[in-house]
Parts: sequence; C-alpha cells; structure tokens
Amino acid sequence: MDTQALIDALRDAGAVKFGEFELSHGGTSNYYVDKYVFETSPECLALVAEAFADRIADLGLEGAKLGGVALGAVPLVAATSVETGTPYVIVRKQQKEYGTGNLIEGAFEADEEVVVLEDIATTGQSAVDAAEALREAGATVSRVLVVVDRQEGAAENLAEHDLELDALVTAEQLLADAPDDVDA
Repeated sequence: MDTQALIDALRDAGAVKFGEFELSHGGTSNYYVDKYVFETSPECLALVAEAFADRIADLGLEGAKLGGVALGAVPLVAATSVETGTPYVIVRKQQKEYGTGNLIEGAFEADEEVVVLEDIATTGQSAVDAAEALREAGATVSRVLVVVDRQEGAAENLAEHDLELDALVTAEQLLADAPDDVDA
C-alpha cells in the first residue's frame, strides 16, 4: 500500500481541514480529519480497505475476524470485509434496548481472534471500549488498526489495555506539508 496515495486521497477528498476544532474528547485542535468525508468517498474507502487488507496480511492476521466500532468504523470494516473476504462484527457503544439487545452484532466463536478497525485514534478510548466488550464476550483481541493516528496518546492508552495500535497514516505524515501554524 502506498501511504502517500492514501494521504493524497484524504487531502483531495477534503477530509483534512485546518482551523479551530473541538474534538470528541473535549480538547481542541488546529486541524481536523473528517472521517465522514473519507468514509463516504468511494476512492478513499477503497484505498483504506486495500491498505487494511495489506496490513492484516503483513501482520499475519488473515484468519482473524474483523471488528468495527459503531458508527464511524462500520463503512471501513464492511469495505475491508469485502476486500479480504473476512466476516466482521460491529461493536456498539451501548447495548441495544430493543430487538435482540445486542452489544455486538454479527457472529463469532469463543476464543476467536478479532482485529478492531477504527477510523481515527486520538485517545484510543473508543477502541479500548470495543476491545473490552469483545473480550467480555469471549473474543481474543490484541490489535487495533486505525486509518489515522493523531499521535495524542492513543498508542499508550491502548498499550495499558494490552492492545497494540497500528496506523495506516500518522498525524506527522498527514501534516508533513501543512501550514506553519498547524501542530502534528
């Protein structure tokens, strides 16, 4: 996978924005990666799925089931599932209060290995929560793959939960030629 091609696609789609932004964890940033822009772009989505498939193969994780964090990672995990031919599950942030009442949608076996896919990692807490829910349901989870690591503590937070972070693109790479007032 060509990292620069993915970076160019994210930028060309308008997913990388500069200004003053509030982040989901409450902090602020002078840049923002709009996951909904790149997740709804067929070109970006195809490149992400291909890159995730390549990374899964490089890590020797071809037999692992894929897990996506709802809502943001659902398009990513679905496209990667199609790219790899690997089934997936979706981990909700909260258990459904109707129907089946599931927290995890999709089938998996006890002790089955699941690789969690996520869009953007800032603190990594969404991925930690998803991994913990999967573990409580009997899955084995040791790795989280993200499209963009903002390099703001996610790797360290995940490591505290025995999870390894692997990013397709880091903030440093994404912002290599950003305006001078933008901090990676």
